[in-house]
Amino acid sequence: MTNAEKMHSGMIYDPADGDIMSEQLMRLDRLCDFNATRPTQMDKRKAILKEMFAEIGENCYIEPPLHANFGCKHVHFGKNVYANFNLTLVDDTHIYVGDGTMFAPNVVIATGTHPILPELRAKGYQFNLPVRIGKNCWLGAGAIVLPGVTIGDNTVIGAGSVVTKDIPANVVAVGNPCRVLRPISEHDKEFYHKNRKIADCEL
Repeated sequence: MTNAEKMHSGMIYDPADGDIMSEQLMRLDRLCDFNATRPTQMDKRKAILKEMFAEIGENCYIEPPLHANFGCKHVHFGKNVYANFNLTLVDDTHIYVGDGTMFAPNVVIATGTHPILPELRAKGYQFNLPVRIGKNCWLGAGAIVLPGVTIGDNTVIGAGSVVTKDIPANVVAVGNPCRVLRPISEHDKEFYHKNRKIADCEL
């Protein structure tokens, strides 16, 4: 099995392999093109994103700068995904994001990691585990999602949380390590924040 094949197997591999590096550098060049666009160049941004991503649905908006270890080659976005400044995607293997999910500034989603054994790290080895984020999720500012994690539909991840394990659908989860705080409930149909009522807003 080649190093490129091992990238998506969960096996330890050498990321400095020549074939991997040559493609990675090419894709990082294209990412630089995206980050160099001006706010008025929306059509150009959309065209570049379609080239960069494995999949990207309609009406996605990504605010530069975007950071991606493999230039988004292994990133799958549904439709209507929104990402604020400084989204970091360590996309050495696949990242799946469902429709309507939102990322606040400085969110990190990592698939790549390294062995604990120092002798293996000294050789530069790593391994990758895919990340799956459901539909209509909201990840708060500075949240970090670690390799192998799945987050269920509609879930809110609090700002600054470090998601080390799977989080179910339809909950609010916070902290380091991230834990379920409460379910999304009938209360949330009436109040959008503390004692602020949805009914008081002109929607």
